[in-house]
Amino acid sequence: MAHPAQSTVDPARGRRLSGTIGRTTALIGGPVFLLGTALHPARDGQSVAAVGQLYGLTHDLQALGLVLQAVSLVGILASGVVTLGRRGPLGWYAAILGTLTWFGVIVFDGSHNPAVARYAPEIVHTPADLDAGGALLVLPALLLFPLGYAVLGVLLGRHGRGWPGLLLGLGAIVYTVGGLVVFVAGPHSPLIQSLEVVGAALYAAGYIALAWTVRGMM
Repeated sequence: MAHPAQSTVDPARGRRLSGTIGRTTALIGGPVFLLGTALHPARDGQSVAAVGQLYGLTHDLQALGLVLQAVSLVGILASGVVTLGRRGPLGWYAAILGTLTWFGVIVFDGSHNPAVARYAPEIVHTPADLDAGGALLVLPALLLFPLGYAVLGVLLGRHGRGWPGLLLGLGAIVYTVGGLVVFVAGPHSPLIQSLEVVGAALYAAGYIALAWTVRGMM
C-alpha cells in the first residue's frame, strides 16, 4: 500500500527565513525612506516646477522605503520571534495598514503635485488643491500612519522592546506633524522639512533597532 508523501516543509526554517527577510528589509527600508525625505525639495509650487524630475525621484525613494518596511513588518510577524502578547497581531497589522496607506499618499503626492505645479503653482500643497478624491486618500493616512506606529510602539514597549517602540512611534508622529504644518503655515514654512527629517530619522532608527532586536532573538 502506497504511503502519502510526507511534507518536507520545515516550519522552523520558514520562520527563520521570514525573520531574516524582516530584519534585512528593516535595515534597508528605514534609511531609504529617510534619504528620500532628506532630499525632498521645497514644497511650494514654483520650487516643485523648477526641480523637475527630482521631486518624483525623492518620492520614489520614500515609496521604496515604505514597501520594504511593509515587507519587514510582515516578515517579522510571520517569524514569530518578537512576541507581543495576545494583542501583538493588532500592533503589527496597524503598522502595516499605516505603512500601506502612507505609501498611497507618497505615490499620489509624487505624481500629482508636479502636474499641478505646471499650470497652477499657487495651489500646490494648499487646501485649495485637496479635492474629494485626494481627501479620501490623504486624510485617513494622516491618522492611520502615526496611529499604527503608536499602537505598535506601545506594545513593543510593554514587552521589553522600548527603544524600537519609542523610536518608531515618536518618529511617525513627528514626521506626520511636519506634513500637517503645510496646511497651517503654508508650503514655504521651514518647519515642514525640519520636522519631517527629524521624524524620519527617528523612524529609521526605530527600524534599525527593530532589526537588531530580531537578530538577537533568531
